[in-house]
Amino acid sequence: MKKSLSVKDLCYIALSAALLAVCSWIAIPAAVPFTLQTFAVFAVLMMLGAWRGLAAIALYLLIGAVGLPVFSGFKGGIAALFGPTGGYLFGFLLTALTYRLLGRRERLWTEIVSLFAGLILCYAFGTVWFVRTYTGSADMTFLRALEICVFPFLLPDAVKLAVAALVSVRVRKAVRL
Repeated sequence: MKKSLSVKDLCYIALSAALLAVCSWIAIPAAVPFTLQTFAVFAVLMMLGAWRGLAAIALYLLIGAVGLPVFSGFKGGIAALFGPTGGYLFGFLLTALTYRLLGRRERLWTEIVSLFAGLILCYAFGTVWFVRTYTGSADMTFLRALEICVFPFLLPDAVKLAVAALVSVRVRKAVRL
C-alpha cells in the first residue's frame, strides 16, 4: 500500500464519488429505490482498487452527511444517512472491505466473487439496520424487510455486477489504473 495519495489518486477518488452521486440519482422509486448506485460501487472498486475505492465511497458518504443531495431521491444530510435505508449506504463500506480481503485483481472471477460476497454483507447489514430503524405503522420483521429490501434487488444487482465487470476491465486497460 502506498504511504500517500498522489494528486492523480485524489482526482480519481473525487470523480468516483461524483459517479456514485450521479448513479444514485438515476432511480426507480420504491420502498428502497432501484438505483445504479450498486453498479457505481462495483465499478469504482474494480477500477480504483480497494483502498482508493473505499476512499471514494467514504467521501461520497461524507458529502452526503454534510447535506449535499447526493443520495437517492436527491436527499442528503444526517437524517438521510441514518434513516431506514442508511444501513445499505454504510454497507457499501463493507463491500469495499470484503473486496480488499477477498479480491485479487489478477483474476476477474475472484473480484466478482468478492464483490458479490460484499454485496451479501451489505444486504445483511442494511436489512438489520432497516428493521431496527423502521418507523412505519406495522411491525417490521426481518423476513418482511428481506422481501422489501433484498429479494427484488438480487437479479438487478447481479446484472449490475456483470456490467460493472465488463466496463471496469475496459476502463482499467484504457486508463491504465
